[in-house]
Amino acid sequence: MNELMPTVSNDGGRPADQGSTTPAGLQSMADLRDRRRLVVGLNIGTWFILNWAAWSILGSGGWTIVDIVLAVAFAIATPWTVLGFWNALIGLWLLHGVDDGFEQVAPFAAAGDTDTPITIRTAIFMTLRNEDPARAIARLRIVKQSVDATGFGDRFDYFILSDTNDPDVAAKEETLAAGFAAEAGSDRVVYRRRTDNQGFKAGNVRDFCERWGMRYELMLPLDADSLMAGKTIIRHVRMMQAYPKIGILQSLVVGMPSSSAFARIFQFGMRQGMRTYTMGQAWWVGECGPFWGHNALVRIKPFVEHCALPILPGKPPLGGHVLSHDQVEATFMRRAGYEVRVLPEEDGSWEENPPTILEFSRRDVRWCQGNMQYLNLFDQKGLLPMSRFQLVWAILMFVGVPAWTLMIALSPFLALHEPSRASFPAGFAIFVYILFFIMYLMPKIAGITDILLTEGGVRRYGGGVRFAAAVAIEFVYSFLVGALTSFRITVFMIGLALGRSVVWGGQQRDAMALTWREAFDAFWPQMAFGVAVVGLLWLGSPRAAWWSLPLTLGFLVAIPFAVITASPLLGRLFVALKLCGVPEEFNPPHEIVSARAGEAS
Repeated sequence: MNELMPTVSNDGGRPADQGSTTPAGLQSMADLRDRRRLVVGLNIGTWFILNWAAWSILGSGGWTIVDIVLAVAFAIATPWTVLGFWNALIGLWLLHGVDDGFEQVAPFAAAGDTDTPITIRTAIFMTLRNEDPARAIARLRIVKQSVDATGFGDRFDYFILSDTNDPDVAAKEETLAAGFAAEAGSDRVVYRRRTDNQGFKAGNVRDFCERWGMRYELMLPLDADSLMAGKTIIRHVRMMQAYPKIGILQSLVVGMPSSSAFARIFQFGMRQGMRTYTMGQAWWVGECGPFWGHNALVRIKPFVEHCALPILPGKPPLGGHVLSHDQVEATFMRRAGYEVRVLPEEDGSWEENPPTILEFSRRDVRWCQGNMQYLNLFDQKGLLPMSRFQLVWAILMFVGVPAWTLMIALSPFLALHEPSRASFPAGFAIFVYILFFIMYLMPKIAGITDILLTEGGVRRYGGGVRFAAAVAIEFVYSFLVGALTSFRITVFMIGLALGRSVVWGGQQRDAMALTWREAFDAFWPQMAFGVAVVGLLWLGSPRAAWWSLPLTLGFLVAIPFAVITASPLLGRLFVALKLCGVPEEFNPPHEIVSARAGEAS
């Protein structure tokens, strides 16, 4: 291993023993059970109603093999939409329908608003693998400066944990890390590079914990594109300090202002649905919250003692080291008796999003492989029922995708056979189709409603005209992206079944153009699929072909969509007009200003 600078001082002490593994008692478990029963009932009831409607339509005039396959695929594909619908509605109700909605979700949050001194030590680290070291270390420097400005900087130390295997990138990392450490004027900055990459990112973090973890109570992992405000970090540390049974505290991570049109539209859409969805989810998930692996505080002692990842049986792609480690670590932390909490606030925690549909799709298939590995984790003993549900849910998020693709592929069968079905309920089918899309879009609808109902909400997005234009653009965009990524994931999952795997390396984060050749090579299968499906639909029923466009248009325009949304010219136009801008673009905090100034220099 390659190390620069001396290790940090050993004055933090070992974290105090956390004692028994009973819950922290932040909420009544009886209340949480009642909430979960309600949500389960709503979801199962809604799922049955939707599927009854679909089966009634498909079974009109008698069942065929294709009808049966479509019915099964619909049953597999709909749970994710149903839960998103209810999470968004519950979140909207909590935000605007009750006075204490936020307190119901985050009873621990008030501890962050006190003036309590910070008495525990925290390690802030950034994990790197062949990333742009100048950008990454500049961001870590901004985090340090922001934390120091709070007056509690002496309670934090900083680590650059590299798994880089490119010699040129590694040399730049060492030089920049040495400069950062010298600038800090103390031994508070440590750079370490592994050469074996064992265990991937999770192994990188585990190595840190084993070497330095005993000196700190908390750790704050950051990705190469992460940025956090010091006041936010201090607020979260106060919560963890006040409630020692919280093992992981995850807040919302939102997209930074971007010069990529693709990223701008994507993160605008994510911003709409994120808060209401997460509020609703946190209301019933409670102490079994999510962990996204970065921009979150983690209590080191229980993490080291209870969250070691198993080596999965079998060979890759589903065996070997756990790739999507974060949710597994959350379930293990909860098994140890510590709470995993999410704070549904959009404040001071940022990341960057993929700049093109090609990078977006690559990220999706990496997540897909990692989540499908959870199939090998159900034999883990002691996991709580809610934790097992979260693993199942992470799997279903991707299993439902090929189910949708299969339904689209088989849809021409219905159009070709509809004339022979005298009893086919066309009006009812259209009603169910529209109802389903309303449910599918509910996280967006609830998020937009939240902004409209929040005082000054629309103003934070540049005013009514910009906000309305962005909503319309993102609405169309989301359907086009959904088609492209669903096909890519479907093909990838077929490859997983055949033993194919992805390579987990560095990510492209800067805005970039895609050539027509690159787009054609990547997306011609999607376009060919779309032409075949829509063409067959048109032969059977032109009306059905028109109705299919929300689901099929993305296939037809895959190649031009990829090129146009990656265009630097379009990106500059969006920036100039401030289209699809996030609140941090209209009122940028100091940390964002510093990061953008560094990138421009």
